[in-house]
Amino acid sequence: MVNITHKSNSLRKAIAVATVTVSLPETMMAIQEKKVPKGDVFAFAKVAGLFAIKKTDTVIPDCHPLPIEFADIRFSMQALSITIEVEVHTIYKTGVEVEAMHGASIAALTLYDMLKPIDPHIEIQQVKLLAKSGGKTDKVILNHLQIQAAVVVCSDSIHQQKATDKAGLAVIEKLKNYNIHPINYQIIPDEAAAIQAKVQQFTSEQFSLLLFVGGTGVSSRDVTPNVIQPLLEVTLPGIMEEARRYGQERMPFAMLSRSVAGFIQHTLILTLPGSTAAATEYMDALFPAVLHALSIRNNQPH
Repeated sequence: MVNITHKSNSLRKAIAVATVTVSLPETMMAIQEKKVPKGDVFAFAKVAGLFAIKKTDTVIPDCHPLPIEFADIRFSMQALSITIEVEVHTIYKTGVEVEAMHGASIAALTLYDMLKPIDPHIEIQQVKLLAKSGGKTDKVILNHLQIQAAVVVCSDSIHQQKATDKAGLAVIEKLKNYNIHPINYQIIPDEAAAIQAKVQQFTSEQFSLLLFVGGTGVSSRDVTPNVIQPLLEVTLPGIMEEARRYGQERMPFAMLSRSVAGFIQHTLILTLPGSTAAATEYMDALFPAVLHALSIRNNQPH
């Protein structure tokens, strides 16, 4: 199965349709008058489709088991055809397209099974996805904005070339996934003056996005939040609340992070942990949704 542990839960929806055609007007009449020998075909097909939606992961090997928060199956009749529309919602890490199509398929097969004794030429003509929403398909990637970004690694040992940076480079690779490049990349010591100087430099140069990596923990040299917090003109506590929640589900020490986020003028500043795994998790938790803040901020008059 595909690894989805890095993803966050979100509301995801899918609508699938299936079309069943019959060859006799009498067949449609029998359905409407509920005179099909095997019973009420729509009632049976709806139950079968609902069972199928909830059992998709047991018959399709790579499908993840997920909570079905809502499911509905609707039928409409036109001339000699029946349209089955299946809608499924979940709040989870992956979508419900296959669940919706599986439900439509089984509902269609149920119609076929119940109607074939009175109509030997019944056909299932198609099963297809009609619509889906949620996850990254709903998150706006700001192609219309020119995002100038900088990544500043705060680390005494890396600055002194006693260690090699991995976290900052991992953050840069994540940014590239959202077409944010080139990226100004710098390494500085864990010093308040050095951090302040970089804030002044990149805000005066009107960078859109400034990420500090490192110095967000509880050691005496972890001063990044101490320096950044008083400088923020607009604080965005919800950003790092979400990052810590996401991290805490994966590693119990995530609660120790003191990361902060906010705006100085039109520059969005994020402070990320210096651990490669933690920095990567923060990026997975926050992007691309956090970029919406830039869209809002940049649409405001100066």
